[in-house]
Amino acid sequence: MNKKLVCLCSFLFFLLSTCCFFHLRPFRTFAEAEKSIYLTFDDGPSDRITPKILDVLREEGVRATFFVVGRNVETRKQLTRRILDEGNSVGIHSYSHRYGQIYASPETLLQDIEKCGALLNRLGIYTRLYRFPGGSSMVGENFKTAVRKKGYAYVDWNALCGDSEIKNPKPSELYERAIRTAGEKSTIIMLFHDTTDKDATLKSLPFIIEHYKTLGYRFCTFDMA
Repeated sequence: MNKKLVCLCSFLFFLLSTCCFFHLRPFRTFAEAEKSIYLTFDDGPSDRITPKILDVLREEGVRATFFVVGRNVETRKQLTRRILDEGNSVGIHSYSHRYGQIYASPETLLQDIEKCGALLNRLGIYTRLYRFPGGSSMVGENFKTAVRKKGYAYVDWNALCGDSEIKNPKPSELYERAIRTAGEKSTIIMLFHDTTDKDATLKSLPFIIEHYKTLGYRFCTFDMA
């Protein structure tokens, strides 16, 4: 009788342990999936830097989101198409990137956005993604409301490498700034720039990607719809 009781207890313990194991596995998987990073590039495309950044992204097997300036797209249409064709997302940053002009009123802002959007549409690129030059903290709520009512989703950032702030940066400085500003966030939206003078950004990028691969982050892009 005691032997049967011992066997029954052992079976119940095994069953309970098995149930706990299968209950916890999805929780761990979900926690890991929460760790995501969005690489975003502003102000391009440029002939010198953007193609090399695209090469790095392809070699590393990751994707990014490029917030483009329309007047730069005008003379780099094929390069802009390459961004999309290689699996990256494209968003509107502005047409002119002239703060005084685009931020004169919500109406002038929308005119600037739609001019860039129309140019992209002619290239077969359709996007409702937008990033305010300088970030949404630059503008009042009336500008944000105008953008939302037109059906655009604006995207800011919560980490940056400092490539528009540090004068003549070393790649190591940009790497350290990127890691520091991201901290331990589970979702990171990292700001870079791909204008023609961003050599240090280009050189730091593989090391930043490797860092977040090692930490188990998933590299994501924003939905353009």
